Amino acid sequence: MSCCDDPTDPKRVDPRDVVREQVHYGDLVRDLFTDNPEKVLLKLLNESNSYLRELAALRAHFPSVRLRAIELLDSKSIEVLQQIKDKEDGSEFALAAKNRLEILADHRGFFDKLLK
Repeated sequence: MSCCDDPTDPKRVDPRDVVREQVHYGDLVRDLFTDNPEKVLLKLLNESNSYLRELAALRAHFPSVRLRAIELLDSKSIEVLQQIKDKEDGSEFALAAKNRLEILADHRGFFDKLLK
């Protein structure tokens, strides 16, 4: 018996995690079939990571999902917000991105003042 894990051994997946993900996937598919897909996507957006939020802000099919994704972007996504603002000038998405950029700039300025 050794005291440490062998790094060459494949990682074992906890069967409970597999079951949990299967249930989550089943619930998602059920919701997509039986509920309003736009509502389902808005719910998922709140649980998503930064990458998926950025993707939704750039390409989501439903305008409400794109707008909500833009609202949820943080200071790490400034380049994406700037891209939306520049490429879609005059659209509601560009306006939302511009507003979000201003809010993030205000927050950054506020924290800079606090730290000085």
